[in-house]
Amino acid sequence: MNSTPDQQAVDAAITSRRSIRAYLPTPVPRAELEQLLEVAARAPSGTNTQPWKVYVLSGAKRRELSERILAVHSDPAQAAGFTEEYAYYPRQWVSPFIERRRKVGWDLYALLGLTRDNKAGMAAQHGRNYDFFGAPVGLIFTIDRVMEQGSWLDYGMFLQNIMVAARGRGLDTCPQAAFTQYHKIIAEVLGLPANEALVCGMSLGYADHGKVENSLVTEREPVASFVNFVD
Repeated sequence: MNSTPDQQAVDAAITSRRSIRAYLPTPVPRAELEQLLEVAARAPSGTNTQPWKVYVLSGAKRRELSERILAVHSDPAQAAGFTEEYAYYPRQWVSPFIERRRKVGWDLYALLGLTRDNKAGMAAQHGRNYDFFGAPVGLIFTIDRVMEQGSWLDYGMFLQNIMVAARGRGLDTCPQAAFTQYHKIIAEVLGLPANEALVCGMSLGYADHGKVENSLVTEREPVASFVNFVD
């Protein structure tokens, strides 16, 4: 089947999206961010409720948030007092999901030369989440607490639109559930109203292709393993 230029462009934006964990300091113009988010907001949502709210962090506020979280994260005793506001991952892991999770983790650590006994190195790498992996732009996403499960599904489509639109502009991203543990700090730094719940964070910027961690390409299951065609 022949593909059109439009199809090729869309497919390339989707298939080139990866979680990038090292960025160049190159700033992203505000006008480009506004255009990107305007495009992403065309995501579908039930009865057009549009449940997303975005905080775009750069400069001093981005640094303040990172420093506040890292000060706690680097102290296990303090970090133990912070828990996720909602369960992102299953409470009980089963096959094949646990194997997939372990593989991506160890594939990343192998690229970085981190072995199983290097707990400090793994903790430091995890901590880089809270510096947005050096990206010039950090995004924090919230949702009104009144919204239910369907709106969270809508939110996922909005997040995907951001990541795909970013690729179309030569930008890269990394969606980050890691921020949910520190939702209380985020709420304080950003002055979130009580009705807003944290969904996740996201790093955005230009990938540093000289960093080995950005060579990680995660595997995907073949279509035949998860699709049933019913005639």
